[in-house]
Amino acid sequence: MLMPSTEQLTMLQERYGEAQRHYHNWQHIEALLGHFKTIVDQLSDPDSVLWALYWHDAIYDPQASDNEDKSADLLLEMAASDLPAASLTRADRIIRATKQHLVPAGLAAEDQADLELFLDIDLSILAASPSVFDTYETHIRSEYAFVPGPVYVQARRAILQGFLKRDRLYFSDFFFAQWETQARSNLSGSIEQLTKQEREYD
Repeated sequence: MLMPSTEQLTMLQERYGEAQRHYHNWQHIEALLGHFKTIVDQLSDPDSVLWALYWHDAIYDPQASDNEDKSADLLLEMAASDLPAASLTRADRIIRATKQHLVPAGLAAEDQADLELFLDIDLSILAASPSVFDTYETHIRSEYAFVPGPVYVQARRAILQGFLKRDRLYFSDFFFAQWETQARSNLSGSIEQLTKQEREYD
């Protein structure tokens, strides 16, 4: 398997160590690497998934709306001579898909399966234990500390409700079986808490 160079990993660790990051940091990458190891044998192109994993949040400004595209652009710039063209294209597509966490239509079956597994592990935190999930929610709030309380509560609740309304949170049968029930329980609990907070602001 192709690995990023020491220099590339050092650069990434510096980026993931930026002060504005409370959840989208190197711990997030390490958690995804742990899940990656459990699915690597299922992947058609593990190199593309691995490099997308390292770069998918390389650019992270909570006040921007183009982090995913900029992260993908950074991968294209830094890995053009490291990955085969087809793998680089797949990694680029995976990163951009994290913006909506949806699988675009028209992919080859093997590319779709790889993307589904990546999107699933990127949302693995939703299925964490309630205490870990609560810490995650606290970290997300810290990343958006510049947003006034009433505005944040309303926006965050809408995001979580959007996920909860999906037919399934996890695309792959592999992770759906393991995580779907706990993730929905966590989302419902957080939405309930956010609703209580919103009432307190009224």
